[in-house]
Amino acid sequence: MSYELQDKVVLITGGSHGIGAKVIEFLLEENVKYIANLDIAKDVGISQEAKYSQKYGNKLKFYQCDVTNEEQLLGAYDSVLKEQGYIDVVINSAGIMNDSKEKYRKEIEINFTALTTSTLKALEIMRKDEGGRGGVVLNISSIAALIQDELLPVYYGTKSAVLQFSNCIGMPRYYARTGVRIVTMCFGATDTALLHKDMLGNFDKEIHDNMMEAVKQHPLQTVESAASSLVEVLKRGESGSTWLSIANKPVKDITPHVKKAYGILSELVFETIP
Repeated sequence: MSYELQDKVVLITGGSHGIGAKVIEFLLEENVKYIANLDIAKDVGISQEAKYSQKYGNKLKFYQCDVTNEEQLLGAYDSVLKEQGYIDVVINSAGIMNDSKEKYRKEIEINFTALTTSTLKALEIMRKDEGGRGGVVLNISSIAALIQDELLPVYYGTKSAVLQFSNCIGMPRYYARTGVRIVTMCFGATDTALLHKDMLGNFDKEIHDNMMEAVKQHPLQTVESAASSLVEVLKRGESGSTWLSIANKPVKDITPHVKKAYGILSELVFETIP
């Protein structure tokens, strides 16, 4: 399949920094109609909007939004609908990587709860069986959903939850009803602020003190590589599919591997049922 991004209305969370910011740039180059950037970083978001308005016109609008505040999140959706009339693409990109006692609840709220709320709102708006136009929701998971490690167990848990939620709600038989593709991206270590020492945290002091050494074991990919992979998946990804972007390599459809893994786990369940 090849999904045409030209003239589409896009909503993205966490679009003022890192991968999200580069995705916005690439989508503007694809000649989308409009991008709503929902982010908490006010100064950066406003500056970003002003920068791109000079080159692309009024195609990018910043909405200051804490995605964990449901009223703000759903209010931003309603504002976009009021202005544009519809939404075609939603990219749930907001996320943090901090398992400290002070931040782990926020991590769960941003990485999974807010993503779920946003996905369900997008589905409500887009689904064809309830009068919508169809569309695509792309949710950001991580290689953390594909491996097991004691480094960041809460973070790994949130990203595993994103993978399972997105795969299940995107299954072909459900997509046949809704006309809304739900696709999952698993990024490897990417050169963003998330991996800077002051952004990382852990409830375990020994792990916390050695986190940067552990992070260095993973080859970093550029933000450009990650963002271009995401745009490609928006165009190509089937509903319920999972894609891997890692180490500046071409993006890879890993859906067969994910299905095989869950198939093995499922055998343990169904073999016990008479």
